[in-house]
Amino acid sequence: MPIRCFPLVDDTLAMLAGGYAWLPGLHRRADGAPARARVMGRPAVALRGPEAARFFYDERHVERATALPEPIKATLTGKGAVHTLDGQAHRTRKAMFLALLADPGHVADLVRHCCESWDERAAGWPDRRRVVLFDEASRALTAGVCRWAGLPVDAGDLDDLAADLVAMVDGFGSAGARHWRGRRARLRREAWLTDLLSHGPPPGPLAEHVAGHRDDDGEPLKPRTAAVEMLNVIRPTVAIAWFVTFAAHALHRWPENRDRLRDGDPAFAEAFTQEVRRFYPFAPYVGGRAVTDLTWRGEPIPEGALILLDVYGQHHDEARWERPYSFLPARFLDAGVGRDDLIPQGGGDPHTGHRCPGEAVTVGLLRELSVRLARLRYSVPPQDLRIPLRRMPTLPHSGFVITDVRPDPQQDHHDKRKSACNRIPHTSPARPKE
Repeated sequence: MPIRCFPLVDDTLAMLAGGYAWLPGLHRRADGAPARARVMGRPAVALRGPEAARFFYDERHVERATALPEPIKATLTGKGAVHTLDGQAHRTRKAMFLALLADPGHVADLVRHCCESWDERAAGWPDRRRVVLFDEASRALTAGVCRWAGLPVDAGDLDDLAADLVAMVDGFGSAGARHWRGRRARLRREAWLTDLLSHGPPPGPLAEHVAGHRDDDGEPLKPRTAAVEMLNVIRPTVAIAWFVTFAAHALHRWPENRDRLRDGDPAFAEAFTQEVRRFYPFAPYVGGRAVTDLTWRGEPIPEGALILLDVYGQHHDEARWERPYSFLPARFLDAGVGRDDLIPQGGGDPHTGHRCPGEAVTVGLLRELSVRLARLRYSVPPQDLRIPLRRMPTLPHSGFVITDVRPDPQQDHHDKRKSACNRIPHTSPARPKE
């Protein structure tokens, strides 16, 4: 098929500068046709919508193994990770994650450990003049997931580990200092886990599953690859700190949601969680390469072209969502949502495709921590709560500062004893740096 209507001017710098608004802007200018661009010297086609998600995650159309750029592998996913595989090799490696993260028992156990860690840290917040919620969420999630995984983390090392895990996520959308900070953090933590595994897998479900896994060739993972894949469970768990901060932002902007969350209405807690995942920006888009000459709604896509699935644009598409720029949890109470309508962690079937296998962990943790936030009493002092769409991944500039923290009298009694993680210094910010 001929290449048609691809611009000659490369759009890579505009992509980095435009952030979450870049692809929606291309779609508006395309006036209903597939948006076309040139990215990193290659022709690129942008698609969105549930039908586009199914097209994108069909291995007959799109492959991911060579699509992830080196900067993403060096920060977010790691080299040799499951994200860089396709076909049977991908399905075999993915089965290792699904055995952990699609198992309700393991999910419930991970959620419980992270919530206990949150409660331990929150018990110390009334004694503090100010609390940066993003920092505290990232540390609580780091402590919880490491406890669940059986990884030894000294109390004095927790802040540094949380900061490194945040840096890996924060570095994927930047070409500057944030990116290089993420690269160094990944190298440091891959070396830490590789050394740990060289002495035998620590007791815990994560290391045991990774150590016992056999790839498509029947061979166990090499120690460095095993460390990469362990981080690909730990790092996304800590990345839920972004969604937790967005949940606090939503409760502040639309406080009418607080009472229903505080009362523990499970259906509303689920709806609130899904609306946070839809409304707030996290993944801007995902990309792959056309495996052959393709056609999408009559438009040619040449073999080797980049295919970009517009995640943020799909979640704010007026043709799909009523009042898409309004925060309305009730939309998830009134009607069911198809598998490929809401895709903050990818589309398709997690058992056969690249959809995140830890989506149940994200939903479960965000639901539980949103209820805890609703039951916490605090003040929100003046601060910059803007969420810049040009920054990827984005976050309120302040990290969401709260003061005058005190427990809600209606909340169940929590153990007030401070854990060791509450007693460590709170001087090294984990939140993303500009």
